[in-house]
Amino acid sequence: MKRITALLTLVLAVAWVTSSYAQLSKDEAKEWKNKAKEYKKNPEELKQLVEEKESLEGEVSSLKNENTGLQSRVSDQNAKISELQEDMSKLRNDLASARAELRDAQASPATAAPSSDGKMVDGVVFKVQVGAFRNKDLSKYFDNNENFSGESEDGMQKITLGQFRDYWEADTFKKYLREMGVKDAWIVPYKDGTRVDIKDVLEGVIASGGPSDSE
Repeated sequence: MKRITALLTLVLAVAWVTSSYAQLSKDEAKEWKNKAKEYKKNPEELKQLVEEKESLEGEVSSLKNENTGLQSRVSDQNAKISELQEDMSKLRNDLASARAELRDAQASPATAAPSSDGKMVDGVVFKVQVGAFRNKDLSKYFDNNENFSGESEDGMQKITLGQFRDYWEADTFKKYLREMGVKDAWIVPYKDGTRVDIKDVLEGVIASGGPSDSE
């Protein structure tokens, strides 16, 4: 600490001795002249002070550079943290939306797919269900495809093929599908666009005199 004080004294002394004494009072000028004479008599001490000054300046410069580097790294880390927080917020929103859609799907009754002109088919029609899938959404293929449709129920999407007014035509189509390897193919009836139990329309089917369904 004493050397630093002496160093500062030296710097001030050199600056003021080599400049105009008009900036100092007489007493101050006299005092600094005496200090300059003392350092002139002891050049080794002056040299040591100058070297310490240069060393301290180097350390200060190094610390400044290190501080700049640390600030840059902190800034980068803050930017990454902010980016991660945004990603987490987006994921939370996506999760909340997915849960809300799942709740709505579970709460809503199953609805029949519209016909190719966008309207529900009136009366009784028969379709052949080929499977029920979870996490598989094929609804984008239903548009303008009268014979390809589906509906969602309990988190499952049930896919159907064909649309028949005659039960026995649907039964024949079902058998063709089973022969081709679609073992889970079976007939599902719809009345006025709403899926109903086969027993609700079975009486009319039997009355038509066709062969029995071998599901």
